[in-house]
Amino acid sequence: MRTPKVDKVVVHMGVGESGQTLVNAEQILETITGQAGVRTYAKKTQPAFGIRKREPIGCKVTLRGKRAKEFLNTSLGIIGNKLNESQFDVAGNVAFGIDEHTDFPGMRYDPNIGIFGMDVMVVVTRPGYRIKDKRIENRNIPGSHKITKDDAIEFFKDEYSVEVV
Repeated sequence: MRTPKVDKVVVHMGVGESGQTLVNAEQILETITGQAGVRTYAKKTQPAFGIRKREPIGCKVTLRGKRAKEFLNTSLGIIGNKLNESQFDVAGNVAFGIDEHTDFPGMRYDPNIGIFGMDVMVVVTRPGYRIKDKRIENRNIPGSHKITKDDAIEFFKDEYSVEVV
């Protein structure tokens, strides 16, 4: 029950505008992850950037289980299996960015589409974390069972051979 595991991997592409650019980003994200994404919407109006409130400006995908592990292996390989200690938060989650979608296997540059970057967020938990999300008889997670930053760093070193700088 103390062994950490990857609960989910969230992949986000922020495009900043709707239209054909967003549709292209959604297709790329679906090709890379093998799963259809959902759109994300602007929370505020930003006149300097030409963004209106509730306008679709990005897309994201949540991966779990086998797909999450496969995607994580591929994306960590792209960044050279190196993570910075500052990329881990106090709850043991980690986030990192990938500059170009063309780094993924099978993806090529298309001048009509352009290049998109993405953010990858990884949530690390231990078995038993579901008890806090249950609708009936939910409980708090004891402090001794929570994941710390050091636990997550050790997990990534052991499981994915990641070098933490």
